[in-house]
Amino acid sequence: MTRTTKVLCTALLTIAGLAGSSLPVVADEKCDRDIHKAEDKLREAIAKHGEHSKQADKRRQELDEVRRRCGWHDDHDHHDHH
Repeated sequence: MTRTTKVLCTALLTIAGLAGSSLPVVADEKCDRDIHKAEDKLREAIAKHGEHSKQADKRRQELDEVRRRCGWHDDHDHHDHH
């Protein structure tokens, strides 16, 4: 291998490593935004329609789906069910 090829390979591996290491952070940020958005929608549905309304139940299900998709488990679960 020539020196230039070695340098290019090293650079590409470094870039790939950096890009790969940032993906979980981006996913975590998206999950955080999605969870907060779903929580806000649930609070709005409860305020507008009541805690036991079909609208609030639908928003609870949506929140649960987002949490599941984001890998949240029971130890993280902070349901607004009362």
